[in-house]
Amino acid sequence: MAEPLLRVRGLTTRFKTDRGLVAAVDDVSFDVDAGETLAIVGESGSGKSVTAMSIMRLIPSPPGRIERGEILFAGQDLLKLTDAQMRSVRGNRIAMIFQEPMSSLNPALTVGYQIAEPMNLHRRLPWRQALDKAVELISRVRMPDAQSRRDAYPHQFSGGMRQRAMIAMAMACEPQLIIADEPTTALDVTVQAQILDLLKELATKVNSALILITHDLGVVARYADRVVVMYAGRVVETAPASDLYRRPRHPYTQGLMASVPRLDSDTAQRLIPIEGQPPDLAALPGGCAFAPRCRLAMDRCRTERPVLMEVPGSGPRHMKACFADV
Repeated sequence: MAEPLLRVRGLTTRFKTDRGLVAAVDDVSFDVDAGETLAIVGESGSGKSVTAMSIMRLIPSPPGRIERGEILFAGQDLLKLTDAQMRSVRGNRIAMIFQEPMSSLNPALTVGYQIAEPMNLHRRLPWRQALDKAVELISRVRMPDAQSRRDAYPHQFSGGMRQRAMIAMAMACEPQLIIADEPTTALDVTVQAQILDLLKELATKVNSALILITHDLGVVARYADRVVVMYAGRVVETAPASDLYRRPRHPYTQGLMASVPRLDSDTAQRLIPIEGQPPDLAALPGGCAFAPRCRLAMDRCRTERPVLMEVPGSGPRHMKACFADV
């Protein structure tokens, strides 16, 4: 088998707080193959976005720090690169689409300039050519009247159009990997579908791998090839998307599935919430972090931390961190 495009191993990112060190990402490992779409899912505070920011080396320091681990991208450990070397990777070989484009786009620069900038910086494309290419990219993300949109400012765009501009910027250098962090937050449902369809289509066209960070399991079912489920900064289950939906093997994943409305049944089904609240990362319980909320918790779960292991009798690459026979 070919080596994964991205291999994350033992990634641990901590933040210094008034209450001590908090492990927002704790010993996280996963792979992303070339051309694959990997979804990272979990509740707010599970560590999804911090994982993405760690891969991009964008953790604010202080108060944050990547304590240990490896982030191997095309065989190169990103954690060993200098700041200058990492800047040559960002926006060029790895691009990121952030949750809120209005805070990511520079309000003082035209959208066309911001789309053209990566091509000028990383590909040494003259500004005139880069700006012409920006018009092509704006058209490719299906914004009408691309020429005039190039010279407009972010505040003149709707939320959906700003997100399309962010996708155009991410695709400018045809990166090998795109990380999309909740790319449809605060958008109308119909616009959400358009944006995600567009992102998947463009990534497929240039064979880019895609990491899709989301809390929406409907998005996962439609767009992802594989899924990583996170809880309290740790990976609790990972599997091909079809296997995960057919038979989730971790109680937390089962809880997430049970709390999603179903439209494929003739009879109304009562939603089953996950009892309790996510744990305080500054005071995690001993053993499994999910044990206080888990209906299957045993004494062992409260004292011993389960490690990610292959699920017996399951499909390939299906792993869980749980002692229960689910």
